[in-house]
Amino acid sequence: MRDNSPIIVWFRRDLRLSDHVALTAAASTGRPIIPVFIRDPLVDGLGAAAKLRLGLAIDQFSSTLRSVQSRLTLRHGDAPTVLKDLIAQTGATSVYWSRLYDPSHKDRDTAVKAALKDAGIDAQSFTGHLLFEPWTVTTKTGGFYKVFTPMWKTVRTQDVGTPLLPPVKLRPPEIWPETDSLRSWDLAAGMQRGAQILAHHCVVGEGAAHDRLDQFVEDKLLTYATSRDQPGANGTSGLSENLTYGEISPRQCWHAGWGALQDGKSDAEVFLRELVWREFAYHLAHHTPHILTDNWKPAWDKFPWNTGETAETTAWKQGRTGVPFVDAAMREMYVTGVMHNRGRMIVASYLTKHLLTHWKIGLDWFAECLIDWDPCSNAMGWQWAAGSGPDASPYFRIFNPLTQLKKFDPEDNYATRWIAEGNLAPSAASLSYFDMIPKRWGMQPTDMYPAPIVDVSAGRARALAAYQVRDTA
Repeated sequence: MRDNSPIIVWFRRDLRLSDHVALTAAASTGRPIIPVFIRDPLVDGLGAAAKLRLGLAIDQFSSTLRSVQSRLTLRHGDAPTVLKDLIAQTGATSVYWSRLYDPSHKDRDTAVKAALKDAGIDAQSFTGHLLFEPWTVTTKTGGFYKVFTPMWKTVRTQDVGTPLLPPVKLRPPEIWPETDSLRSWDLAAGMQRGAQILAHHCVVGEGAAHDRLDQFVEDKLLTYATSRDQPGANGTSGLSENLTYGEISPRQCWHAGWGALQDGKSDAEVFLRELVWREFAYHLAHHTPHILTDNWKPAWDKFPWNTGETAETTAWKQGRTGVPFVDAAMREMYVTGVMHNRGRMIVASYLTKHLLTHWKIGLDWFAECLIDWDPCSNAMGWQWAAGSGPDASPYFRIFNPLTQLKKFDPEDNYATRWIAEGNLAPSAASLSYFDMIPKRWGMQPTDMYPAPIVDVSAGRARALAAYQVRDTA
């Protein structure tokens, strides 16, 4: 007899229909499909900006599912319990999902799979969040890559497969299970008065993600190698936001990049390298999960970083260090939920080196403020900047935020866009920062722009002296 029992497809960071391996596998059975999203403790633990953005993604994906005559069931609670309840209510005999690779999600999913299988349920996980499964990319000696460039050379010409087409229709169950109201979850609550401003900067959903990719390939990719380093220019793809929530797959981005490369857009190779840099972060998190919580290089464990909240770290978070590149980048992140990649390097170097502050403080603040927050990329980026991670920036390399801004934004467009103080005609973007921040910060656009909390040269000298002590200890 034909199996007509429903399949629960558990969506997490894969909120799309196209190139969805788990969904395609479920649909190919011809059985009823019940799409589910669970607000479990890992979702509740997200930062304010990421949680707001997730809510928008879920809402948009719910609409997308309706276009294939389906719907998204929302439930909250511990994932194994929620899934068992849904199985009991719907008669589902299978649960499919896309794999995640950071330690917290791996631990959860391993427990879920074990619990379901013990109950006689068919539980299957599928690829989809990465180009290459972490255990499939190995060095000549069989280990994993700890340096990026050799990994890039290895995977550059590997086949990643053709992206899958979206299903035209998903077979519905005879009776839909009850669902929570997304509004009742109030995922934007943590952003308080800044929620509406932040939401305005989000580019949400599968359709918008593909439009963004198409526009990038058409208009920006030709000069990407240069323009991607210019914070005052709109030269990046912006796709990190959509990749975070799986509104587009890395495989779809990869094929678009290769197509552009074959069409003569040589800068597409830089874009492809960036996709593999994301992979590198996930592979490291899979093989060395401590990268998310501890120094990847144990030699840094005794370095005397500041680990508490000080006046300097508060100024850094609030974008009033008196260093324009740092402050502009921090304000851009607070308003838009993203930060230019060059800015990320500068603010991370400044915090960990000029202010000698532990990278975990920066990592946690980024987790609170970024809509494109990604546990693996965030951790690797911070450890790269601090010098404590794999393939890291040499610890003695200390970016000068003044000369960096002059080099990459010589017309001062970036600082002017994001810093209102001292500007006779401040931009709307710079003013929106003051509409978002907590009133208790006591900041006004009419304030005097602050003097540097640490002289750039003095901060560099202090860092180098600390590193010399480390080397001789």
